[in-house]
Amino acid sequence: MRRYVPRDALFRILLLGLIALSLMGCGVLVRGVEKGFTATTNSSLFHQGRHGELSEEEKTWAEIAWRYFENNHNPKTGLVNSVDRYPATTMWHTGDYLAAMVAARELSIITPCDFDKRLSGLVHFLNTMPLFYDRLPNKVYNTQSGSMVDYANQPDEIGWSAMDIGRLLSWLYIVKCRYPIYSEYIDKAVLRWNFCEVLDNCGTLYGGSQVHNQVSTFQEGRLGYEEYGARGFQLWGFSTTQASRIEPYEMTTLYGIEFPYDSRDVRKTNTYAPVLSMGFLLDGLEFNWDKTDQRKGWDSLHGEPDMAHIAEAIYKVQEERYMHEHIFTARTDHPVIGPPYFVYDSIFAAGYPWNVISDSGQYHKDQSLVSTQAAFAMWGLWETPYTDRLMTLLHCLNNPEKGWYEGRLENTGRHMKLITSGTNAAVLETLLYKAQGKLSTCTPPEAEIPRPYYDLNIANPFKEMGKCLPLEREKCIP
Repeated sequence: MRRYVPRDALFRILLLGLIALSLMGCGVLVRGVEKGFTATTNSSLFHQGRHGELSEEEKTWAEIAWRYFENNHNPKTGLVNSVDRYPATTMWHTGDYLAAMVAARELSIITPCDFDKRLSGLVHFLNTMPLFYDRLPNKVYNTQSGSMVDYANQPDEIGWSAMDIGRLLSWLYIVKCRYPIYSEYIDKAVLRWNFCEVLDNCGTLYGGSQVHNQVSTFQEGRLGYEEYGARGFQLWGFSTTQASRIEPYEMTTLYGIEFPYDSRDVRKTNTYAPVLSMGFLLDGLEFNWDKTDQRKGWDSLHGEPDMAHIAEAIYKVQEERYMHEHIFTARTDHPVIGPPYFVYDSIFAAGYPWNVISDSGQYHKDQSLVSTQAAFAMWGLWETPYTDRLMTLLHCLNNPEKGWYEGRLENTGRHMKLITSGTNAAVLETLLYKAQGKLSTCTPPEAEIPRPYYDLNIANPFKEMGKCLPLEREKCIP
């Protein structure tokens, strides 16, 4: 039974030393030093996956992805639609927009002043938007009016998602870390929220719903997305001990590759726990599978190796499916056109490999995709012949005036022409990752960042009390 793990770090260090010695000791190599140094610094010695300047084609890919956010931006609210031309969004997709904005600025698709205008409009909305029961961001907002709505885009307060809030918190933190001039306004938006019900003292994350005019909470998140969602809360000083644990899990094997799946019983939790790619892939692109306070160092080394091992196994089993069965595979959860509107396109779910299920557990084999967002992220994180083939298969799946399509139907090869913020943000994140490495690294150096407004306020006992902020919390009592 094979367990796939990242290549040995000590070997990389020794190899780097040998390269350095050879360059110093051999005069005939002097003329190739610059070229050799560039190749070495862009290599897997220092980086997970692909690294280096974008090609002209890759720059075009990024411009196409940004076109989505240009087309779907609502200047009145500062929000971007989560699906092309449909005026609704979630906090997860607001995180998409922040990620896309950072990538567009860093890749010189937009100017710093355009970035300032867009970010300022969005942060203004976050500082003034209505909150569910005056506590937390609602699950859905109308992007034109800024009002809280239900999933049919009708006015209503329906609850909050801890996973969505976690992604938003991650990108708000990354933005203020990269551009500390905006930190005051971002901090003020976060300090509006009440964290008492979304996170307990033991670090479990809870979603919330309105049921008969009462708030009902439930444990939210499954292996992959739960650990990724916890990242955002960690960055703002919260303990997420329970949410960040990989347990409970069991192991299964495909093509001789062993990987874990969330073993919580759907009959008890009423929530399926499929093995999906995107939570692990975003964790790699944004955090390099490191600890959240580990923002420096080589991307070839991982501070949380268990997450890196799982991510590599999930990538590898999809590659092996192609090698054994000649089925292009890049799977994750994604929206679909028409009922059931959203599916879990899994590696393993409900006891079966390659299962495609809805929230209710119904089977939807015809909705399986070679997912554009999953394929791009895998291409960025693993430089292999298989990911090269994936990009050859998918590089035409776009409308240059609208953005990248959701993917290619696995069963028939047809383009699935739904266009979303999630896919186009993933394209931009991946290309920025190739250019810079993991995205959560601060620029400028953290030493230049003054103590932020958030820290000053949560440390003051006369301010922000009653919101269960980090310094207010008691120790975990299991």
